[in-house]
Amino acid sequence: MAEGIKLAVNGTLMRGLELNPNLLNAGAEFLYEAATTPSYRLWSINDVHPAMVRVSDGGIAVVLEVWQVPPDGLVQVLLQEPPGLSIGKVPLATGETVLGVLGEPVLCEGQREISAYGGWRSYRAALDKELSGVRNVHSL
Repeated sequence: MAEGIKLAVNGTLMRGLELNPNLLNAGAEFLYEAATTPSYRLWSINDVHPAMVRVSDGGIAVVLEVWQVPPDGLVQVLLQEPPGLSIGKVPLATGETVLGVLGEPVLCEGQREISAYGGWRSYRAALDKELSGVRNVHSL
């Protein structure tokens, strides 16, 4: 890809997840895995997708992916994002700043904070393990 905009994604747009086809259909290419500076908190929005919000105190480094997206594809991806998510500047642990998907603080009200998991994939893996344990108990 000759030209593109780096976009950090921290949830269902990541490789293999539910909304990843939105990136692929927009002509995006995966570049690398990364982490933010420790200045974010992460919430699960009804266990459907995460919302990453920058905070002034008590933040963590969130694991994410960086993609290169054609400029017109970026608009396409943003328009397909769930309500309450937007694009903003995200500082990475490497010192680089890229555009990234962020959640509006109001979206997180009454939702489960999942910052302790460090990222959406870790949270989903723990949730899946928890749910499979519940299913196994019910099958006894």
